[in-house]
Amino acid sequence: MGRRKISILVSAALGVAACQTGREAPPSIRNSATPRSLIFSDEFSGDALDRTKWNVVGPEFWVNNEQQAYIDSNETIHLKQVVGTDGVLILQPRFRRGFVTPTDRSADFVSGRIDTREKFDFTYGRAVARIRMPDAVGVWPAFWLLGHGDWPHSGEIDIMEYVGEPDWIGVALHGPGYSGETPLVNKYFFEPGTDVTDWHEYAVEWTEHDIHFEVDGRLIYRVTRPMVEHYGKWAFDTPKYLILNFALGGAYPFKTNGIKTPHNGLPDPTVNRIKAGQIAMEVDWVRIYAP
Repeated sequence: MGRRKISILVSAALGVAACQTGREAPPSIRNSATPRSLIFSDEFSGDALDRTKWNVVGPEFWVNNEQQAYIDSNETIHLKQVVGTDGVLILQPRFRRGFVTPTDRSADFVSGRIDTREKFDFTYGRAVARIRMPDAVGVWPAFWLLGHGDWPHSGEIDIMEYVGEPDWIGVALHGPGYSGETPLVNKYFFEPGTDVTDWHEYAVEWTEHDIHFEVDGRLIYRVTRPMVEHYGKWAFDTPKYLILNFALGGAYPFKTNGIKTPHNGLPDPTVNRIKAGQIAMEVDWVRIYAP
């Protein structure tokens, strides 16, 4: 059934059919002189995560004062049949009071993070995923690209970050001289009648000269090489791999909502919904196209 989706997208690239969501294909695909080569995809239509494509990150990993520990478990990472899809990836945080990591950090939550490091990476092209997320203050799911080596010199492209305000998502670039509180950042506010709880396609078009961020085929932010080099070295001529993760609380949500208790950046109502199993990030598919 994944072939059906791919054939629809290829037809859209030729300008002869609409894409699966009912919207026109993104202009960057629709106006191409030749069809784009699909170099990586996962339709999440199987019974379990494809470990030939994805790694699962474990609890040793911790950054940004996030309130969860990542674990390799069906509790937090699994595939599910959802109406209107061929199956979706579910990244779902769970309440686990006093979970102790191998580094002796205590966390009250566990969640899921996957990546393609050493299994797939690319330099230049188009990365796009169809995702929907929950309306929940303090959550921090993301879809992004990261380079190999030391951060931030390796370069980071944040295709979609969401910190619990459902009317907007963020995009950003990080590299030497423009990391952390990067100046190369933008918010996209959804049109009335839609928000992050609906299915949307989040994409980046990456070339040696510029990087375009898109939502549902609409250009929302463009960063050029001279814009980057105003702050530091352009860190986007080297391979990047894919990351999908669902963090909770921590630096970015806290900066947005200012919530200190019961957890940094994460309020009681969201904690209660996590306990009830009501919070998840759903990913219908991920596709990478050659330049």
